[in-house]
Amino acid sequence: MRSQLVLRVIAKLLIPFMLLFALYVQFHGDFGPGGGFQAGVITAAAVIFYGLIYGLPAARRLVPDRFVESMIAGGVLLYGGVGVAGMLLGGNFLDYFVLAADPVHGQHRGILLVELGVLITVAGVMLKIFYVFAGRGRDPGGA
Repeated sequence: MRSQLVLRVIAKLLIPFMLLFALYVQFHGDFGPGGGFQAGVITAAAVIFYGLIYGLPAARRLVPDRFVESMIAGGVLLYGGVGVAGMLLGGNFLDYFVLAADPVHGQHRGILLVELGVLITVAGVMLKIFYVFAGRGRDPGGA
């Protein structure tokens, strides 16, 4: 893709808007369609798009494998941690009402944190799948 100057420039222009749209979908998920899963897929798609245009090694430098694996575990821990926090505060698992003094604020806080955990996990899993399949059959020795 080094010779495809137009694609490289357009990609640099589009990727920030893709990430901004992912944030919109994430935070709009409380009030309408959307949320963590969709935002996670859009976020991963932006990095995958970057990898397709600039190459897999560039994408792996941008978002390293260890970070992707940490995203997968961290998102699940955030999701589960919100549920456990609800139990520790006297409610049920994923009972958001006990997460703040006002039940409405607790509900909003809980949904936001759970959806953030979903976004992180989904983006991590999608990137891991891309890295595994895109790197399949490549010989690191250069043979």
